Amino acid sequence: MTLPPSDIKARQSEFLLELVWDDQAWTSRLPYKKLRAECPCAGCKDEWTGARILDPESIDPKIAIAEMDLVGSYALKIAWTDGHSSGLFTWENLRKICESARSES
Repeated sequence: MTLPPSDIKARQSEFLLELVWDDQAWTSRLPYKKLRAECPCAGCKDEWTGARILDPESIDPKIAIAEMDLVGSYALKIAWTDGHSSGLFTWENLRKICESARSES
């Protein structure tokens, strides 16, 4: 089970979502465009194959979070300025995205 981040901040002027993971004492700063590209919903990712449907190049580099809400104690729901809002980012999924971004830098 992945523990939730202890703090989540939308850094609108920087186009970043900041997540603090206390269990390993590190902070992730995910670019909105990368996070939007990783949306796990069925419209963005094939449910059966896991293949990406959404072309990351089609995402506006200035995409921003329009609204963000917690879903129970297990996920974050993000509504984007491009009108998309059906993806639920579980803590496990967010952690994987953060770890992937961390290893890329």
